[in-house]
Amino acid sequence: MDAGNWSQVTEFIILGFPHLQGIQAYLFVLLLLIYLTTVLGNLLVFLVVRLDSQLHTPMYHFVSILSLLELGYTAATVPKMLSNLLREEKTISFSGCLLQIYFFHSLGATECYLLTAMAYDRYLAICRPLHYSTLMTPARCAKIAVGCWLGGLAGPVAEISLVSRLPFCGPNRIQHIFCDFPPVLSLACTDTSINVLVDFAINSCKILATFLLILSSYVQIVRTVLRIPSVAGKTKAFSTCASHLTVVLIFYGSILFMYVRLKSSYSLDYDRALAVIYSVLTPFLNPFVYSLRNKDIKEAVRRQLKRSGILIDMKVGKAGQGRR
Repeated sequence: MDAGNWSQVTEFIILGFPHLQGIQAYLFVLLLLIYLTTVLGNLLVFLVVRLDSQLHTPMYHFVSILSLLELGYTAATVPKMLSNLLREEKTISFSGCLLQIYFFHSLGATECYLLTAMAYDRYLAICRPLHYSTLMTPARCAKIAVGCWLGGLAGPVAEISLVSRLPFCGPNRIQHIFCDFPPVLSLACTDTSINVLVDFAINSCKILATFLLILSSYVQIVRTVLRIPSVAGKTKAFSTCASHLTVVLIFYGSILFMYVRLKSSYSLDYDRALAVIYSVLTPFLNPFVYSLRNKDIKEAVRRQLKRSGILIDMKVGKAGQGRR
């Protein structure tokens, strides 16, 4: 196409779930409830870990950062998704679309690095317990956390820069539930093979490398745990990894199928379903995984409630009702 005939697209239309137009109001209520639960749950875990001195350990330091990260990760996409469910014109500006892609991918990359750091922490705690306190010091934990954030925030810069230079002359309908590299690239009015290749290379290195590091950590952990003579010792060792492993399987299980491929071999609805899993359900489940399955956090919540007087007031109220 002749460059002089291009009419640059200034906004995109996000189609979302076009086959579910008749139940948009119900989807809005459901998504709103999930989002509010996600925000409150992750905020609770973050505050409890920060306020309770007994949880000031490397493992819970990373858990609190993960909870804070999930707040930003969901804020990058879910509020706009909620807005689109209530509007007939589901539009987003070109610059707004690029910003959404940047924050979604940068925070997603940060989560990959953070989950890897958490696996390394569990490896040191179980496989090298005598050296754990000297290897995983507060200063080193802080440096690892900063490295995760910096690596994640720098990750999508090259991809965003390449996409920002592409011509978009129409159509402007994004076949997805939010702005993302593959559906946006499909709308460009020029060859995007370089963009696709760069996107595939970066995602493959980032996702596969971190996943393999996590996997290697757990291979070493399993070998060490199997050498523990007592069943109680094995159970205790595995229990400290259960929450993290659950989150890893849910998160990586979806993003591996979504991003580590050169061309989409699945239907658009399949891609949308995967996007819901890693962008909405994983952050929603994290607080439940780390609180309902974790005795330390549940006890810390009780201590904070007692300290604030809420738990005492509830007990007094129940006692008063019992006397009546």
